[in-house]
Amino acid sequence: MFRCVLGSSVKYLASLPVLRHHHLLQNRMSTSPPAPVAAVCQVTATPDKEANFSACKQLLEEAGQRGASMVFLPEGFDYIGSSREETLSLSETLGGDTISRYTQLARRLGVWLSLGGFHERGHDWEKDRRIYNSHIIVNDKGDIVSVYRKSHLFDVELPEKGVSLRESAFTIPGASMVPPVQTPIGKVGLGVCYDLRFPELSLALQRHGAEILTYPSAFTLATGAAHWEVLLRARAIETQCFVLAAAQVGRHHDKRSSYGHALAVDPWGDVVGDCGGEKPGMVLVEIDLEKVNTTRRNMPVQQHRRDAAFYHSLSQS
Repeated sequence: MFRCVLGSSVKYLASLPVLRHHHLLQNRMSTSPPAPVAAVCQVTATPDKEANFSACKQLLEEAGQRGASMVFLPEGFDYIGSSREETLSLSETLGGDTISRYTQLARRLGVWLSLGGFHERGHDWEKDRRIYNSHIIVNDKGDIVSVYRKSHLFDVELPEKGVSLRESAFTIPGASMVPPVQTPIGKVGLGVCYDLRFPELSLALQRHGAEILTYPSAFTLATGAAHWEVLLRARAIETQCFVLAAAQVGRHHDKRSSYGHALAVDPWGDVVGDCGGEKPGMVLVEIDLEKVNTTRRNMPVQQHRRDAAFYHSLSQS
């Protein structure tokens, strides 16, 4: 398992090359090129957009220096507001300053970015003051190559757990999925946070070629402790994909805290990277797509799946 790099701590940074060196030696011995590296990040966003950008920028620069081809930031990387009014007032369009700064950063660092979810103003913003929760993929030239708008909204009341959130009060559900995106680490299928609970989405992405699934998230403390790891591992096992899940961690403001534990899971369902539940940081993970191929070849689950009519046969009886 790869250790999480916490902030800019030299102590943690120094431990990473030893772990990666072992894998690189194995790659040289097998004459295969080294596998590309993904950086899965964990942050503590607040309503302060400038402070959030500064913290994320530091992580991106660190990931680029350590050889990451693609960097994953969590849901709410731009900010987490303390009220509906603040959340809406801080939102921007895709052409606004926040995404412009990230596209410039991707181009300067020469890395791909997964940014999601971003508080994107809706198409009828002036009329209805509603937003999308948007997952944006930026390539190493600074181009936006895909935008997925979160389709399953978190409307949940768990009084015994102290959880009360109604995302649909100000967020528009996305109208459709988007195809997996070809990136330097493989074909990446896009979801956001609560989408993780819907296996139909992950299976559809896998059928359309996804080798990696990503769920940038801001799980609550209660739902995270109960469900976060088991859901991510389940999605990896059933699709035989890598699953990368950047996460929010810690206290954002007086009204909200997040679970953390940004995770990377391999196609067998093993956790290969975990950022823990305390501090911002990142985990660097080699994405060896041969693990996807081997897992699917040795246990050909998708070939064993029956056609759609079989799974609908109960409703027809």
